[in-house]
Amino acid sequence: MASILILTGSPSARSRTSALAQHVGDELALDGHDVTVLALRDLPAQALLSADTADPQIAAAVRQVIAADALVVATPIYKASYSGLLKVFLDLLPQSALQGKVVLPLATGGTVAHLLAIDYSLRPVLVSLGARHITTGRFVLDTHIDHVSGGPVVVDEATLECIARTAAGFRLALGEARLTPALAS
Repeated sequence: MASILILTGSPSARSRTSALAQHVGDELALDGHDVTVLALRDLPAQALLSADTADPQIAAAVRQVIAADALVVATPIYKASYSGLLKVFLDLLPQSALQGKVVLPLATGGTVAHLLAIDYSLRPVLVSLGARHITTGRFVLDTHIDHVSGGPVVVDEATLECIARTAAGFRLALGEARLTPALAS
């Protein structure tokens, strides 16, 4: 099975984005994948903002990205773009950090006006980092996520079905990538 790293780019301690990412990660883990979550908000701010790749925590986070077979990149959408926290981290990665990887972008936001932010702001950065296959991402409205009650994370049935289809597409891409490893480089 694949090793999957989930990057969560929300600066908030109680985050709908992180709850959604964990929900998808839990589903992938049920398939037998090795899923790890890296909450970017937990990295040292000074080292992150000063691009100190020699900092032990930053270096370890970069190594996690490089070692993973696939990534789920989850971000809230602010002002029509992914979070600055995610941007700062992605800027620290080597140019080929995502080469050969399958990537699933997830985004949350307060309005459907941000629906295309994945395609117009995040996808080009992932491509520039060499992602092998960026699967169809999913934007989820904040109001469809419950991150505090302890009940189901996704509270809207139609959204839950969309997320399931998105995760299925990611699983399919993972399977195809594992069948054709020579094309990964």
